[in-house]
Amino acid sequence: MIVGLPKEIKDNEYRVGLTPAGVRALTDAGHKIVVETNAGEGSGFGDELYRRAGGIILGSADDVWEQSDMIVKVKEPIAPEYPRMREGQLLFTYLHLAPDSALTAELLKRGVTGVAYETITDRKGTLPLLTPMSEVAGRMAIQVGAHYLEKMSGGRGILLGGVPGVPAARVVIIGGGVVGTNSAKIAVGMGAHVTIIDNNLDRLRELDDIFLSKIATLASSAYMIHDAVAHSDLIIGAVLVPGAAAPKLVTRSMLKDVPNGAVIVDVAVDQGGCIETTHPTTHSNPTYYVEGVLHYCVANMPGAVPRTSTFALTNATLPYALKLANRGFVDAINSDPGLKAGVNTYKGKLTYEAVAVAQGREYTEADSLLR
Repeated sequence: MIVGLPKEIKDNEYRVGLTPAGVRALTDAGHKIVVETNAGEGSGFGDELYRRAGGIILGSADDVWEQSDMIVKVKEPIAPEYPRMREGQLLFTYLHLAPDSALTAELLKRGVTGVAYETITDRKGTLPLLTPMSEVAGRMAIQVGAHYLEKMSGGRGILLGGVPGVPAARVVIIGGGVVGTNSAKIAVGMGAHVTIIDNNLDRLRELDDIFLSKIATLASSAYMIHDAVAHSDLIIGAVLVPGAAAPKLVTRSMLKDVPNGAVIVDVAVDQGGCIETTHPTTHSNPTYYVEGVLHYCVANMPGAVPRTSTFALTNATLPYALKLANRGFVDAINSDPGLKAGVNTYKGKLTYEAVAVAQGREYTEADSLLR
């Protein structure tokens, strides 16, 4: 198989789909890897490292897309990349289609086989390719929040951990999954008062055992969320419904009771955000205010730490990329139900039900297209 590695072009996106080690693993398996020049530069991987790993450097993104049977990326294609996609091409990347009707329409129109990192499952039912970036984003969320709480950054002028005789900041984390847990680790480590809200009581028990008396836990309800955010300095949106649009758990009316200069970091922005006032921002222009509350809603947060993120991502994605390349698409997904769960578009049909529901489109079961 010819595998293409284009350079990411989303605003301030410095990650790359494969490390040189990942390219080496694919070439050792007998595949041809074409790499756009400078694709890995932002993550510290020069063209020469890819050449040594067996990659073939091409001068343009058009050449990479044109020659490749499978494209391995990090972020979903954006408008300039749409014309490069073609029928039957396998696109292996984060797609986050639920809030992105335009991209969904393009994938369906062009007959692209879209396999989304974020909906692939493992035997435990977890999301192994979403986990590493959720870990990065969760830890980053507290760093970012602490920065924007500083007065010169537009916040309330509060030190996250406080000092002796002065209360620490109050951090509310909505969602107790991978993002929420990693956010809590950093917030607790910095000395903040941390509250985690989740609708799964068993998960709250697990978090209580993990953090002991260092956090408070709340069962999710509109009343409890409103009360918690009204007394918060930093709110982390960490809700995930796999493949589907995130529910809006914090409404605009709730924000009227949040202190001016408080900060929201909505990590769920990729799936539309769990704060009603969320809209995607970029690293170039990351923040805005609603009701006096500073919102940070960058849709590719881990792109700010690309070297860490690229290593973590390739560690998780490479076994699946190898399976798709070695066995071919149909055989690969038939041999692995978790990988089949990653198929969002195939033969011009939408094959992931949660996306179909979110967009009001027709859903087609992938198995029916494989017969």
